Amino acid sequence: MSDLETHKYDVVVIGAGGAGLRAAVEAREAGLTVAIICKSLFGKAHTVMAEGGVSASMGNVNSDDNWMVHFRDTMRGGKFLNHWRMAELHAKEAPDRVWELETWGALFDRTKEGKISQRNFGGHEYPRLAHVGDRTGLELIRTMQQRIVALQQRDKRDNGDAESHIKVFAELTITEILKEDGKVAGAYGYWRESGEEVLFQSPAVILATGGIGKSFKVTSNSWEGTGDGHALALKAGGRLVDMEFVQFHPTGMIWPPSVRGLLVTESVRGDGGVLTNTDGVRFMFNYIPDVFKDKYADNEAEADRWYNDQSNNRRPPELLPRDEVARSINSEVKAGRGTEHGGVYLDVSKRLPADVIRKKLPSMWHQFKELADVDITQTAMEVGPTCHYVMGGIEVDPDTAAAVGVPGLFAAGEVAGGMHGSNRLGGNSLSDLLVFGRRAGAGAAAYAHANKNQVLSDATLLNASNRLNAPFTRNGDENPYTIHQELQQATNDLVGIIRTQTELEDAIVKLAQLRVRAEKVKSAGGRTFNPGFHLALDLDNMLLVSECIARAALQREESRGGHTRDDFPKMDSKWRQVNSICTWDGSVITATTQSLPMMPKELFDLFDPHELEKYMTPEEMTSVSGNEGGA
Repeated sequence: MSDLETHKYDVVVIGAGGAGLRAAVEAREAGLTVAIICKSLFGKAHTVMAEGGVSASMGNVNSDDNWMVHFRDTMRGGKFLNHWRMAELHAKEAPDRVWELETWGALFDRTKEGKISQRNFGGHEYPRLAHVGDRTGLELIRTMQQRIVALQQRDKRDNGDAESHIKVFAELTITEILKEDGKVAGAYGYWRESGEEVLFQSPAVILATGGIGKSFKVTSNSWEGTGDGHALALKAGGRLVDMEFVQFHPTGMIWPPSVRGLLVTESVRGDGGVLTNTDGVRFMFNYIPDVFKDKYADNEAEADRWYNDQSNNRRPPELLPRDEVARSINSEVKAGRGTEHGGVYLDVSKRLPADVIRKKLPSMWHQFKELADVDITQTAMEVGPTCHYVMGGIEVDPDTAAAVGVPGLFAAGEVAGGMHGSNRLGGNSLSDLLVFGRRAGAGAAAYAHANKNQVLSDATLLNASNRLNAPFTRNGDENPYTIHQELQQATNDLVGIIRTQTELEDAIVKLAQLRVRAEKVKSAGGRTFNPGFHLALDLDNMLLVSECIARAALQREESRGGHTRDDFPKMDSKWRQVNSICTWDGSVITATTQSLPMMPKELFDLFDPHELEKYMTPEEMTSVSGNEGGA
């Protein structure tokens, strides 16, 4: 394969969202050469969907906030299934990452005192989300891109070539992580425009590919969210943890169909928006779980007072964690109190003046006005749950972001699991990207310093090329678009918000049938500008990931966070003690369990024991209270 386009780098970053760019900056600052590979255009990352803000306990609006409160909120939101070390690192380091962004040029909204402004969000005890109107994710990407450009300008000055040490490869898809002697040796892929194959030789690869939403029928995810990183790690021998936990954001646009699933930021509710059914009833008061009743108002008067006096009133139930709000909306619709399009109403117009809405929520106002002909300063929005985020992902070491079982592979952001437990709090995604993007970059840099490029065998390269070209060479007449539609319908109907044993078993059978058919997908035409070819490759990833979700969901016989079993409707403290693990042997997905790492005593002591008793067994309470070091 002498004519194969080949590049050599110390570190290859797959994904150009917040996590990937932060990782790339860290690796470049360590003196290494870095390739940034993005499937789409540079700057068009799913990070921009995180509009409401980045959570960090800076205490700018309420000085009582600190990392310990943030840690508690994150663990509560994840129903205590989070990896405690990841939640601890995240809470401790998030403020530094936000301040760092500001030094790199991020223009945050300010308080009257000139500090970075912070707003309320669901599940956060204090105003904690640093924000730029409702365009925070976009500002994060803009800032990180500018940081990359600044590093390139420095290299231009020092080396005479702006791309000597860090280069962006846009519109390029990676189809395989290459290994030799059990270690990562590079990545293989193709240019999306031409279909020409590309080899990246590198001892360290960072996956920052985002989510899996395009496996579902209604999603906020863009076309890129096909679970590429999850599948790449599986195929390379990695493990996926807790894939049953899929977050359905409670408020996606419902109507018109062309924008169904487009996100309505949680900051609409944080700034006073209320949810009502078609009877005009503010229904969330009826759905406050027992574990949250001491923190959330059970009547409108107290909920309304909270916006002006948070110290002496409980929070509105519209600000419950996302999994609770999504299930509540789903219940109202199933009970016949939803809109004709299958949603409910979200109204901020009765609480805030029109000019304030346009100032605080400019993107939301513009989005509804332009796409749905709805003026949110005058009327309610029609919203409903949409597949938004996957809490599960690649199992990684919390401190280095190294993928378990695959030397040289690292992961950060949505593609990595463990940080959020069974449910992610709004705002924790952007700080997760920054905290663990940095750690992945540092971990990969340290690994690359100690491990040089390995020689790739001809057999390895030939196998990668053959798998990439399979849609052109195999026999069959299956249409990838038909299979994709059937996959989305199956996940929607059988692996959605509410799950049962029989439906999950049916899903696994259906997915197996789709996999057989997917092996007969044949791409017509040439390589250039061939979307059917792209989808044929993406299908393999989506089917793998969807089966992991279904098998892990079937295994977990309880309801927790983003996973609701109608046949096991309550949380089970015995199931809280285990993570689901999915592996792939080349032909079969296997779901097993492993023990959740035990929280050390100093973190255990941050909680009221009576609260922990709602989640832990008596044996755990005794064990953890006497445990000094964790596990």
